This record gives sequence, C-alpha cells and structure tokens, in this order.
Amino acid sequence: MSKYLEVLTPQNSQMIFIDQQPQMAFGVQSIDRQTLKNNVVGLAKAAKVFDIPTIITTVETESFSGNTYPELLAVFPEHKILERTSMNSWDDQNVRDALAANGRKKVVVSGLWTEVCNTTFALCAALEGDYEIYMVADASGGTSVEAHKCAMDRMVQAGIVPMTWQQVLLEWQRDWARKETYDAVIKIVQEHSGAYGMGVDYAYTMVHKAPERVQHGGRIGPNPAS
Repeated sequence: MSKYLEVLTPQNSQMIFIDQQPQMAFGVQSIDRQTLKNNVVGLAKAAKVFDIPTIITTVETESFSGNTYPELLAVFPEHKILERTSMNSWDDQNVRDALAANGRKKVVVSGLWTEVCNTTFALCAALEGDYEIYMVADASGGTSVEAHKCAMDRMVQAGIVPMTWQQVLLEWQRDWARKETYDAVIKIVQEHSGAYGMGVDYAYTMVHKAPERVQHGGRIGPNPAS
C-alpha cells in the first residue's frame, strides 16, 4: 500500500480522458452536465500546465457518441484521438500502447460512464497492467446517482483511489512558491473553481488591492513568494 501514500506529482502521473463526448454526457444523471464539463476542462488545463502526458480516447464517434467536447480539444489541439469500438479502453491495444509509452504508473482518469467505461478500464489496468488508478469522481459521471456511487464504491474496494479535479490540480502544484506554474494554476481556479475562484478575485482586489484590469489581463496575482 506504500505506493498509494505517494502524492501525485507532475513527474509520476499520466492522464486519460475516456469518452468525454456529447451523447455519453446526455445519459449522465449523477452530476449537472455543465458542472461536469467545467470540471473536465479545468482538469485538462491542469494537465496541460503541468505537462502531464495525456491520452484522449473516444468510442463510436461517428455512429453514436459524437465528437469530443470542443473545449477539451481546444486544450490539446494537436493531440491524436484514440478511437475505439470497445466499452473498456483497456481492451484496445492503442490505448495500452499509449499508456506504456508514457512510462508512468499513476494514471489519473476522467470518463463517462463511471459504471461502465471507467470501472472496467480501472479494474483491468490495475490488475493486468499493474497501474495505480486515481479516479476523478467529479470529472466523471454515471447514468444515475446510484450507478455512479456503486461504481466508485466498487473501484475503491478494489484499491482505486477516488479524487476530485481540484484535488488533482492542487496536489500537482503543492507549493505556492512554485512560480513557474503559479499564475496558470490561479487562472484555472478563477475560471473553473466556483466559490474558490471568487475568493481569489476578492482577495486580489480587496486585500492585495490589485486593480481590476490586472485581474483580467497580464499578471493575475501578487508575487507567490510574498
């Protein structure tokens, strides 16, 4: 179990987005769909900021599921999309090859639906591939609240680690003195973290007395070391 005591870092993690497609989202009932998309895009931006090797895989794009969210594609415009027919991404050799090529055992997962595509991938990748799976619960969704919960419970019982997207973001940042990613992380928080982001806006203008125009362009906060 000691491997699960290690925090996520930009050096030990890779990321996979599974079937973040409109038809799959239509069936989601466990989380508000706009909130789901917000969280997925926030997580994608975090992966981009920290240069996390990222896989995007889709299922039956033309015949059923539709294209990946444009907001997600905009974060990774040059990424190759791995198209599948299988519900379980682990069954696709291209996905397994991509995971192996990234060379990192800690795999952060965001996908639809929790009870099908997420669970089967997580269990198989952990058992057959010896990967450590970190399932981002609020950047994933199931066809009902119960379906999502039962799937998360099943995975946790099998050793899969439950996470939230913001938890992943802040675990990668870890220290606000890390100036190279500070501004970008704060921008993600402002755009995607709801009340937390509003709190940052308030602190900058009311506590640090930053002009409003500075918030919306150029540097977005005080020196992280101050």
